[in-house]
This record gives sequence, structure tokens and C-alpha cells, in this order.
Amino acid sequence: MDSALASDTPYVRDSVRTAVKVLIVGHFAVGKTTYVGTLSEIRPLRTEERMTQAGASVDDLAGIRDKTTTTVAMDFGRLTLSDDLVLYLFGAPGQQRFTRLWDDLARGALGALILVDTARLKESFAVMDIVEKQGLPYAVAVNHFDGSPRFPDEEVREALDLAATTPLITCDARDRRSSTEALISLVDHLLTLDAETP
Repeated sequence: MDSALASDTPYVRDSVRTAVKVLIVGHFAVGKTTYVGTLSEIRPLRTEERMTQAGASVDDLAGIRDKTTTTVAMDFGRLTLSDDLVLYLFGAPGQQRFTRLWDDLARGALGALILVDTARLKESFAVMDIVEKQGLPYAVAVNHFDGSPRFPDEEVREALDLAATTPLITCDARDRRSSTEALISLVDHLLTLDAETP
């Protein structure tokens, strides 16, 4: 799915002086590719490949309907925030066998937005561990799928063992407005942490 704002012009404005890198992470099939595509103003770079029988023994497809492709390296999108500021979105692959790529993807990133699915919350722990080991501040966005269970934020926060200061927001990765709100929650969190740093 291409962004409604996707452009055939890949160039950054001459006035841009600052580029910020943010990771979009989460477990397998949580909506990272969709999220990056929804927000990107350029046609997003995708490294999706068709899933094959060879991966059936390592990719848990339980509860995932009609999943036929998977990201094998990264997704990449861009969002211009002002005349002089651009945001680069790097979507990391979700399967455990690709997490070695995360070291490179995390290099230079200011923070991460972790997408989670309430139907598969336990799969988020490994992702959160990796992000914390990278030393990246993060916000958590519950990506609501059609038919997925809905729980109060307090219950989700407790189930994920989130710190009181970790932002938790609900979004729909297909919807530009709610995806933007999730990104804003991360950016606000990063600004708060920066203001607190002596």
C-alpha cells in the first residue's frame, strides 16, 4: 500500500539542515511496513519478499490471515516536518532471524516506535529487549487490527511492564492521522528526555 502523499520526487529540499532517524519496530506481522508507507511522503523503499514453504518452520503464522510477504531487510520512508527538518523512518524486520540487522538500523537513531498487537502481546517482549539493549528511548503504539481484542491502557501497560514514563498510544497503521499521533507521542517523549538531560 503506497502512501497517499507518495511522490515521484525523491529529493530533499535545499533548505533542509537537520535529518532525524527514527526506528519503527515490532514483532512479525504487526504492521510496520504499512505504518511506514502510510506516513512516507515519498514512495517507500520496501524489501518485502514472498514467504515460502522453507520459512514455514520458523515463521509463526498463527492468528495472521493472508500474510504472503515479509520484510527481509528494512522499510524506509521520509517525512518533511518543516523547511529545515526531515524525518527518516526505518522499519526493521520482525522475525528473530533478521534481528542482527537491527544493530546497523539503530545506529544514529534518536528513538524507536514499537508497534504491538493486543492479540500477540507476548511477542513484543523480545522486541522491547532489543530496543532497550540498543539504549534507545521508545514509545509504544498499539496497532489495532480489525477484530483484535481491546483492553484499557492500564492493562496493556501492566502486561508489557512499561515504565510510567513510557508513552502508550493506540493507532491504526493504515490511518495517517492516528499514525501521526503515534509518531508525535514518540517525538514529545524524546524532547522531554532531552530537556531533562543536564
